Amino acid sequence: MKIAVIGTGYVGLVSGTCFAEFGHEVTCVDKDATKVENLKAGIMPIYEPGLDTLVNRNVATGKLQFTTDLKSAMDGTEAVFIAVGTPSRRGDGHADLQYVFKAVEEVASYITTYTVVITKSTVPVGTGKKITEILSGLLDTSLFDVASNPEFLREGAAIEDFMRPNRVVVGTETDRARDVMKELYRPLFLNETPMVFTNRETAEVIKYAANAFLATKISFINEMADLCEKVGADVQQVSKGIGLDKRIGGKFLNAGPGYGGSCFPKDTRALIHTAEDYDVPMEIVRSVVTVNENRKQAMAQKIIDAAGGTVDGKKIAVLGLTFKPNTDDMRESPSLDIIPALQNAGASVHAHDPQGMEEAEKLLENVTYHQDPYDTMHDADILVLITEWNEFRALNMTRVKSLLKSPVVVDLRNIYGHADLPSLGFTYIGIGR
Repeated sequence: MKIAVIGTGYVGLVSGTCFAEFGHEVTCVDKDATKVENLKAGIMPIYEPGLDTLVNRNVATGKLQFTTDLKSAMDGTEAVFIAVGTPSRRGDGHADLQYVFKAVEEVASYITTYTVVITKSTVPVGTGKKITEILSGLLDTSLFDVASNPEFLREGAAIEDFMRPNRVVVGTETDRARDVMKELYRPLFLNETPMVFTNRETAEVIKYAANAFLATKISFINEMADLCEKVGADVQQVSKGIGLDKRIGGKFLNAGPGYGGSCFPKDTRALIHTAEDYDVPMEIVRSVVTVNENRKQAMAQKIIDAAGGTVDGKKIAVLGLTFKPNTDDMRESPSLDIIPALQNAGASVHAHDPQGMEEAEKLLENVTYHQDPYDTMHDADILVLITEWNEFRALNMTRVKSLLKSPVVVDLRNIYGHADLPSLGFTYIGIGR
């Protein structure tokens, strides 16, 4: 099947590449000519493990192409995915759909035979209906259907999630569109992947509901961590104890500095505002957002307290800047709140991240970056672990102690919660312990 993907951001690039791996003919379209030329040359705009290999393989076989020419990409296309950004709109927190609607209008110019227009971008409920209205004003209704096919890709594991998903959600209004979507995902039927076919509105809500629920688990366990610290309990054992209950499950129950990334923050805010439009209270999700925002500021205070109540004039070594490991994504990362708060309190910050420093330099001022984690620690008053990269899980703690001016470790991910660092002479502060 010949398909087009509009947008070569995280979702569009991963989805288009994986569809090509399925055997479809895929053309990814982007207005950024430099990005398109780089992709043709095998230069990735994002870091995602294994993506470069998959892109280059499918480009070489001719199944995957990149272009700025929407007209040529649409020639003979049976399905087109809209995978452009839907950031939070300035001022009110609603999802900004201007890029989605603009892409739809441009796509309509080149639809000459029946085509399914599919939203892959995360969009509020009712967006599919609005797209249908736009297309109906520009085309004969027999030439198109509109479907919703939300993505559930974890950064750092996106290829695995696409190729071996735990479910695929498709919202359609016609049997014809459903047949096209079944053909697109036919390789997954061989693996008996659960396929959830529903109407568009339900598919749109599923995406937001899933992200809001996972964000809720994170904020919940972070509040439990605060209680554990006060009463002498261990949040990691609490997580294990409740996670073994199959009704709850253990995923997303790791206490830490709060969630970040491109999805949870903007999607929870968008869900709240969508609910307001329909006069539906969304108090649980609203509380989740508040807890998460407060959490990041509380982590900065935790570091200050570990320094004896002040970091003025002190050097802080930070390991990990991205919102999670195995990505270079800095969007809404806790480090973007924690580091400025420490700087405002008078600290100088030295940092290392395996993939995120180039992006961090655009967002954080007056930070000294190091290519090696040990260089970061030299003469630092405190070592702070923010992101749980595998590279940080087996540090030589004897060497770490020799480099630090004071042997104080603030571990915001409980990476060393299993180790007896106090016996090595460290002051160790974890989360919820």
